[in-house]
Amino acid sequence: MSNVQTEKGHPKGLYSLSFTEMWERLGFYLMLGILFLYIIDTERGGLGFSRGKAAEIYGTYMAFVYFTPFVGGMIADRLLGYRRSVLIGGLLMAAGYFALGVRSMPTFYAGLALICFGNGFFKPNISAMVGNLYEADDPRRDAGFNIFYMGINIGATISALLAAPLRNLWSFNMAFTAAGVGMLIGVTVLIFSWRGLASADRQPETGEGDFGLKQMTMIILAPAAVFGVAGYYLGNVIPLVQSTIGSVTFAFLIAMLPIGFYFFNLVRTASPEEKPGLGALIPVYVAGGAFFMVLHLSGGLITIFAEDKTDRQVEWITTDLYGQKAMPSYYINASPDLPRPDERTMLVVPKEAESMFGARILSESMVEELRTNMAHGVTVSAFSNQEGLEGSFSCQIFPDENVKISTEKDSHGVSTTSVKISPENTAPSGEVILSRTIESGEASVIMVSQKTYDNVYAGAAEGAPRLAPGKYVRLLNAEMITGLFNPVFVVFCTPLVVFFFAFMAKKGNPVSTARKIFLGMVITGVSLLVVALGSYLSGGGAHKISMLWLIGYYLIITLGELCLSPMGLSLVTKLSPKRLVGLMMGGWFLATAIGNKMSGFISGLEAGTQVFVILAVAMFGVAAFIFAMLPRLNKAIKKYGA
Repeated sequence: MSNVQTEKGHPKGLYSLSFTEMWERLGFYLMLGILFLYIIDTERGGLGFSRGKAAEIYGTYMAFVYFTPFVGGMIADRLLGYRRSVLIGGLLMAAGYFALGVRSMPTFYAGLALICFGNGFFKPNISAMVGNLYEADDPRRDAGFNIFYMGINIGATISALLAAPLRNLWSFNMAFTAAGVGMLIGVTVLIFSWRGLASADRQPETGEGDFGLKQMTMIILAPAAVFGVAGYYLGNVIPLVQSTIGSVTFAFLIAMLPIGFYFFNLVRTASPEEKPGLGALIPVYVAGGAFFMVLHLSGGLITIFAEDKTDRQVEWITTDLYGQKAMPSYYINASPDLPRPDERTMLVVPKEAESMFGARILSESMVEELRTNMAHGVTVSAFSNQEGLEGSFSCQIFPDENVKISTEKDSHGVSTTSVKISPENTAPSGEVILSRTIESGEASVIMVSQKTYDNVYAGAAEGAPRLAPGKYVRLLNAEMITGLFNPVFVVFCTPLVVFFFAFMAKKGNPVSTARKIFLGMVITGVSLLVVALGSYLSGGGAHKISMLWLIGYYLIITLGELCLSPMGLSLVTKLSPKRLVGLMMGGWFLATAIGNKMSGFISGLEAGTQVFVILAVAMFGVAAFIFAMLPRLNKAIKKYGA
């Protein structure tokens, strides 16, 4: 155990670990902030999936990205140690981000899988290394985790500042590639700090009665897989499951039963010395899972709320770096006085052609039809960054037989048409941009269906102005709202929260770690009521609401996060036996995985007042449970000198 301190009073390894984690979180949140948008997007080169399918993919990914630390923590404890596990995890995640940088379905799913596996090795073990820098009764430990947590959120802040310009100026896929570069920088920091982090590592060991890797596979993971497959097929024949959470979510929850039983049995059979600490972690896991179920709605439900129901107009932003062009879907519930695009900049086409343009893919026959049909009045030009035309509207051309168009309906009967290339490695035969000569100038043209065209102007006030050809209303990217304010508030509020709790301790009225978790759950419930009120005042989405509602939501939930998340991580390292720290840290992320799967399910629902109120009530219920468990938690903390 390292007792070497820096001038600020913390072990030297804390800052190198925080810096490594900062770069890892930069890549992770850069990708996560735009993942859901990428899956559902039909206007800016996304995959064009339905929101129901997107919610399923997002929830499953978020579940497994936090489930794998359960396995990764155990492998580190028994086989690899912490440093090697973190290194392997970082390299796998970098490979995953680079795979997402290629627009194809095989690389999309492979990229998500690689990130899940990589996070399993990386996430629990770097947190465990931070805990290993301190003795169990070291009063600096909570502050150390706060510093570590601030590094996480500095990375998240930078990610939000990078994601918007990368996809505004280039594409979603370019942003994913940048996430991979960030992860490689984090790996480099780890390698340069390798020797100095030796004291935070541990030698793999197995205590008497512990499971080895073979036992883990046969007794935990194999039954989980069997339960999951059985749950999936069972869910397909139970009408209630089909009409509520769906068979995939049901299968994941059923698969968690054997793992939950393992943790229960671990507590039940623990020695008298270890049992109180392990048992006290159960309510900590419940609080963590519930909290992250809400926090990670930022990548799903809250992103949709920001994208569709929030007034994001920012005319004071004059460049594409942080201001994207308002596409036709933005006008569905926009202010009647908001200027609409010039009608001549939109070409009305069949729905399938609109979907192709939204994916930035055109078939050769469609291009030929545009070139020869003089009624369109459209010029089809080879794309070469022509001055005055919007390069982000350029489309790649593919043979007709390679352009596959499919349509599916969600549970609400809403149709979504997606376009993909098959086989995926088909090379485009060219790249073009569409334009019209309007008032002696060339302006880019957007292809829209008749329904989309009508929606743009249906809500406009009589005599509402039109934008000049080639001009667009400028919007703040949705991921700037959902990805920037939370980490910024963490960075600025962390010193205030630390000061407040230090002040309370100095006044002789310290707030225990367990009570901080209780306060975090209460504050989380309040934050949901704020966004529920904003949704109610918007008429259930009939018109857009001010961004201030979401900014207020993030300010409040951030305060809850600072009370809960660092304290949860700290308690896991305090109350776990040294030989099981990695495993029990994996348990924390397992609880988060279950919460994340439910977060995905919730993200497929309508982002309205009712959902936010129900979530708030659920958070207050968890807070009541934690309050009832406070005596037990405080007793365990006192027993272990934590």
